[in-house]
Amino acid sequence: MAEPVLVCVAWPYGNADIHVGNMTGSHLPADIVARYHRMRGRQVLMVSGTDAHGTPITVRADAENATPLDIYQRFHHRFLDLFQKTGITYDLFTSTHTENHFDVAQKLFTVLKENGYLYTDTQKQWYSPAQGKFLPDRYVEGTCYICGYDNARSDQCDKCGSLLEADKLIDPRSKVDGSTPELRDTEHFFLDLGALEGEVADFLRQRESYWRPNVIRQSLGQIENNPLRGRAITRDLEWGIPVPLEGWDGKRLYVWFEAVIGYLSAAVEYAKLTGQPDAWREWWTNPASKTYYFIGKDNIPFHAIIWPAELLGAGTDFDALMGAADPQPLVLPYDVPANEFMNMEGQKISGSRNWGVWVLDYLERYDPDPLRYYLTMTMPETKDTDWAWEDFYNRNNGELIATWGNLANRVLGFAHKRWNGVIPEPGELTALDSELLAAIEAGFGTVGELIEGVKLRAALAECIRLASEVNKYLDVTEPWKVVKTDETAAARAIFTAMRAIDSLKVLFAPFLPFSSEKLHGFLHYEQPLFGSGFTQEAADTLGSHSVLRYDPAAAAGQWQPSALQAGRAFNKPEPLFVKLDESIVAAELARLGK
Repeated sequence: MAEPVLVCVAWPYGNADIHVGNMTGSHLPADIVARYHRMRGRQVLMVSGTDAHGTPITVRADAENATPLDIYQRFHHRFLDLFQKTGITYDLFTSTHTENHFDVAQKLFTVLKENGYLYTDTQKQWYSPAQGKFLPDRYVEGTCYICGYDNARSDQCDKCGSLLEADKLIDPRSKVDGSTPELRDTEHFFLDLGALEGEVADFLRQRESYWRPNVIRQSLGQIENNPLRGRAITRDLEWGIPVPLEGWDGKRLYVWFEAVIGYLSAAVEYAKLTGQPDAWREWWTNPASKTYYFIGKDNIPFHAIIWPAELLGAGTDFDALMGAADPQPLVLPYDVPANEFMNMEGQKISGSRNWGVWVLDYLERYDPDPLRYYLTMTMPETKDTDWAWEDFYNRNNGELIATWGNLANRVLGFAHKRWNGVIPEPGELTALDSELLAAIEAGFGTVGELIEGVKLRAALAECIRLASEVNKYLDVTEPWKVVKTDETAAARAIFTAMRAIDSLKVLFAPFLPFSSEKLHGFLHYEQPLFGSGFTQEAADTLGSHSVLRYDPAAAAGQWQPSALQAGRAFNKPEPLFVKLDESIVAAELARLGK
């Protein structure tokens, strides 16, 4: 089997539509990396699914007088639609509300308990006398006792990223009715993070040299400043995965504990769906496997501390429980390239204020590749960034079209007209021709290295720079003028430019798959760049549910420079992108009421 690469993507809560901040935070960077590794011929598995058990779902269900199942299913199907339209190529996008996920999560719970990393204790939890029930963490907000942020949840502060102890929250209030809850005793299972602290810290130090500074700061830095303590992994809930023990009715595995298990359970589900039930081990017990976790910065502690602790605590016993004859430990994260946040027009994206760009709404008016381009060029890799409609308009017309789209269209259009849809014979290439093609060929190493390091803004910027080099070459050679006096020289320049464009098509493909596939078709390739597309199918389920799967078979081996030959027929091109009118800026801001 080729080198295994597991691409794990933060599970979106099934309570709201996906906006551009969600896309650039996790789904899009994951897809770019997955597409690249597939093109390199590696065995990629990209997984995620709808988080069906997060308390945001029950909060919305309460507000709409609906069931959590109704809420999650509604948004789950909208997610499937969105990913197909934007080309997010999940090998499996599933849900945490499946029999398979329940089984895997309960097995991991059992293993951790048997290995001595779970214990029971009584803790204080917020209780609403008005509602007569305990309130899960997202039902309680207040002031963070560490940084003073006044909209912190009782389990985590979104501003400073700290994991919080609920009973220390200042001025707590119920999110449902604004009333003041009171602390009452309740018994729960705890993950003994203190017992695993040394192993988790060692794991983080091994990755300190190449992980992003913000991830190390929120993980290793947090451990060094605040020793780890046990953290409750069950809650008094009716919705979710039951605790697999007698006498624990009315308690559920808490979402932060079981949702990360979804990366593992999704791999198990994928293996079952493909008829190779043991194939999941290639990504989860093979030491050669590289596992990437694409998340937002608010999820760093769960993926860089708690999930590694769960994996370390499981040891080889989970694999043994799954029936392995020679059980192996589960693979720890290779990289957690967490992004910062994307805001919009200088303000935080907010669903309650309808302040944001929701992707399905965007797609009603614009194409997906300009969205992918803009979100990559403004990706919040090291600091928060901002969606601005004027910037979107300028980058679409002034970069994407002016540098790349026009280059491909004018060269192929001129060649098709002048040489009747056949790639011209170049004769012997000059030093200038060879230098250009060598520079483009070197881009496969440069861009590939940047993608492997998850430096996606720089990788796409390098693609644009290389396209600019082709434009400079054409400014010097001027084939559209030279053809009047020296057709051979013009043919040589056009052949060289077409070969460069064919290579650039591949370099752009992980970022701009739709236009790259279109250009691939213009050049009359028989096989597509990528696979045959998406399918939806029923899954083992605890309710009406379907999964999304992508067939990436054609991608393998595509990451290589052009070998385009003279004399080959090609198709008449069309513009790759739509030039936008400046009026869209005012129109979009008006839609937001600005």
